Amino acid sequence: MRQAKAPSQRQLRVGELIRHALADILNRGEVSDPDLDGRAITVLEVAMTPDLKHATAYVRPLVDADSEAVMAGLDRSRKRFRSALAPKVRLKFLPDLRFRRDTSLDYARKVDAILARPDVARDLDAGED
Repeated sequence: MRQAKAPSQRQLRVGELIRHALADILNRGEVSDPDLDGRAITVLEVAMTPDLKHATAYVRPLVDADSEAVMAGLDRSRKRFRSALAPKVRLKFLPDLRFRRDTSLDYARKVDAILARPDVARDLDAGED
């Protein structure tokens, strides 16, 4: 099995630049959509493809109940986000945007729940002796 190549410094730098710009756009409400208006959305990471033509923004709405509607609104507004990004980032070519729901917090909660189970806690305490 082939290992995935780590992102280059350029990919990381451009991803972080776009992440900050997207967070600013969302914070200011510059892109209007009924499913996004008044909702707090966090941009946790932006992953760039090696050719910098595609950006995948991993986002999470503050209220999980709004998740499906927010993701639909983000997907619907991709072109408007791209237009709002253009004056904020100085790139030769602006990447196509994709939005994905970030699931890392769900995974962390699951691990915490497993570690909090009595049988697992007992095994962890036994290892410290």
